[in-house]
Amino acid sequence: MAEAEAEVGRLVEKLDLVQKVRLLTGASTWRTAAEPAIGLGAMTFSDGPAGVRGEQWDERLTSLVLPSPTALGAAWHPPLAAELGALLAAQARCRGVDAVLAPTLNLHRSPLGGRHFECFSEDPLLAGALGAAVVRGLQGAGVAAAAKHFVANDAEAERLTVDVRVSERVLREVYLAPFEAAVEAGVWLVMPAYNRVNGTTMSASPLLADPLKAEWGFDGVTVSDWGAVRSTVEPAAAALDLAMPGPGGPWGEALVDAVRDGRVPQAAVDDKVRRLLRLAHRVGALGAGRPAPPGPSAPAGPNTQPDATAARAGRQPAARALLRRAASAGTVLLRNTGALPLDPAGIRTLAVIGRHAASPRTQGGGSAEVFPDRVVTPLDGIRAALPPAARVLHEPGPGLGAAPAPLDGRLARDPDTAEPGVRLRVLDAAGRVLHSEHRLCGRILEPPVPPGARTVELSARLTPRPSGEWTFAVAGFGRMSLTVDGVPLVDGTFPRETDDPTGVHVRPPRRTGRLALAAGRPVTVVARRELAEDTGRATILSAAPPPVDDTAALAAAVAAARAADAAVVVVGTTEESESEGLDRDGLELPGRQDELVRAVLAVQPRTVVCVNSGGPVALPWHTAAAALLLTWFPGGEGGHALADVLFGRTEPGGRLPTTWGAALADVPVHTTRPSPPGVLAYAEGLHIGYRAWLRSPAAPAYWFGHGLGYTTWAYEALSTAGGAAADGAAGTAEGVRTEATRAEEARAEEAVVRVRVRNTGPRPGREVVQLYLARPGSAVERPVRWLAGFAEAIAAPGETVTVRIPVAGRALRHWSSDERRWRVEPGVFTVLVGRSAGDIRLRGELTAR
Repeated sequence: MAEAEAEVGRLVEKLDLVQKVRLLTGASTWRTAAEPAIGLGAMTFSDGPAGVRGEQWDERLTSLVLPSPTALGAAWHPPLAAELGALLAAQARCRGVDAVLAPTLNLHRSPLGGRHFECFSEDPLLAGALGAAVVRGLQGAGVAAAAKHFVANDAEAERLTVDVRVSERVLREVYLAPFEAAVEAGVWLVMPAYNRVNGTTMSASPLLADPLKAEWGFDGVTVSDWGAVRSTVEPAAAALDLAMPGPGGPWGEALVDAVRDGRVPQAAVDDKVRRLLRLAHRVGALGAGRPAPPGPSAPAGPNTQPDATAARAGRQPAARALLRRAASAGTVLLRNTGALPLDPAGIRTLAVIGRHAASPRTQGGGSAEVFPDRVVTPLDGIRAALPPAARVLHEPGPGLGAAPAPLDGRLARDPDTAEPGVRLRVLDAAGRVLHSEHRLCGRILEPPVPPGARTVELSARLTPRPSGEWTFAVAGFGRMSLTVDGVPLVDGTFPRETDDPTGVHVRPPRRTGRLALAAGRPVTVVARRELAEDTGRATILSAAPPPVDDTAALAAAVAAARAADAAVVVVGTTEESESEGLDRDGLELPGRQDELVRAVLAVQPRTVVCVNSGGPVALPWHTAAAALLLTWFPGGEGGHALADVLFGRTEPGGRLPTTWGAALADVPVHTTRPSPPGVLAYAEGLHIGYRAWLRSPAAPAYWFGHGLGYTTWAYEALSTAGGAAADGAAGTAEGVRTEATRAEEARAEEAVVRVRVRNTGPRPGREVVQLYLARPGSAVERPVRWLAGFAEAIAAPGETVTVRIPVAGRALRHWSSDERRWRVEPGVFTVLVGRSAGDIRLRGELTAR
């Protein structure tokens, strides 16, 4: 390490100011700048965390889809998180990616947060433990992890500009804590958020210098969120290292001038370059042997895969098995009256009901999306798991009110080749064809733009079934038109109305039109969008058949449930109700799904309800269900994983990583809307999630940490050993603590709690033993109780095991804003051990001195 650091220092000295500054802005959307004179190659970034897309948004570049971070959070199992981090690294290497923008370490402050599927938990300790494990898994394979979004980026409303008002103590103890855990795990990148905190945009926040770099000793690169840097001096002076994307932006020559006239110290630029070269060394981008990064894939033919290496890696049985196991591990059994597990041999007819059963959500919407290598639906998984003689009745039930979906091979044919999919053409100002290719779907996020390109055109041949009024849509900004057999449905100019990258480049607004079509009579659909400056890149062509008769669909679902031996109902959210770029307005399931569930429960007592969402939803019928499962967004192997759980091949291993309320009105902290405009006050302070519920007169439907298995457990004994946490080191005065120093401090301050549990049920099982602390009568404000550790117990029927739960000294500390340091209040802390934040089984004491 010392030799590498010395070499980095020598290389920095070889560069002049202009060369140094050029390295501090991206060379493209996803790559950093290279500097051949010192052997520095470009480094390639990719979005995460549920899959690695690579540099291109292209439906032919498919990727593995991992379970969402909420599903991983529900597993409460850092070793599994590390395995998935290593799988992300393997996928990254297949795509020539050096850094994955993951993990997301923001918290579930409110259940309305639209991007909660991308975050682990409402609890800082659990989020930090899982995030640190993902970091170790990724970086153990030589791929950089990027902890994001630093900090208090816990909602989507006005996320580019909102000013979060939060106290220093709350920042330290709650929102910064997961990032500190990532730094202790050795993370190589930290990404500041778009938002402001206490008046300062995070790209220019003093928090980047201290505590991140000074106190915590972070020696990696701070990289802006894409497009977040809007000025020159403030971010450069405040310890931001790399502005993405490029090659434009507010640095470049402006930063050179700022250094020359003394507004930004030369030493600050040198430190940024040193950090960037250190990162390049870590990922293998520094040195003469660095291979050239792969260029953009050439347009693929209809039967080719542009990235065959990545596709083959995604099809490895071991990778699929890991995804299947991870999805089962994160599945939470909220309720079970004996309906689960189902016995496949005893089922002659099974009703599988709900639109999500055949078209599930495997991942959340927004920048984290990838085009899936494959999707095993719940219906697929159930059919594969049942004996051939078993009959599966599928009824989709009422519609969800979802927007038209992008055209794909299920509905559309290429007008030129008649292959499933659409035709993409790029035209010049005179209408001449500059480029033409077959594409698999009508969602084109990065069309080829040859010189002279003026217009993107998407066309498809559609044979409607059934007859009726079809809905068509074109999405994007600028001048657009949409025709069906020459009939204009959309024609106009639609100015860009947002700066949010997701709203511009990933999910721009749709402009719709309707037309009555006759079944079996083909029509040609053509959408065009002019390529004008500041209108983004995305063009999306969508279509939807006439709405279903909800009354008839509901009756058919009820009839199927009544005729079956048991029913599985799959319900969930839609892309319009849960996605990056928007917060939810409520917790209700879209459409008439609650009505569907109630109707099925009324006729079929053996009904299992499965919830396919990334975050909490209201379940007003939950106490009437024989069994209730949360599958989250389970990734590409989710259907097999669900079948494994339903039929008892595996246990539902999950425990809630966030508390679920019965109704929004009961939730103690649910505000995401800035009020007054532009300002979001974290007035609840330390008390989010279960901490807030413990102070509330209302009780949640299901507590943080809750989850059942297929066996039962007795909590028999608790003992404490070791110690007392010493008073904390000063927040900034003691300088940089190395990783070894931090580890030594943690061992010195660690207490150990041992808990004996016994499997009292008929099956082997896994229990998540949770340890909370409390300090009744404390002289400082504290939560009623807070998570301080957890461990898994695995035991055979009748077996007793003792688990060891370390309690770090920091769990007993509080931040003194007056002294700007960590303090420990001497005295007795109560140790609470149980199955959830609301189900405490054992009590003990721990003394701090």
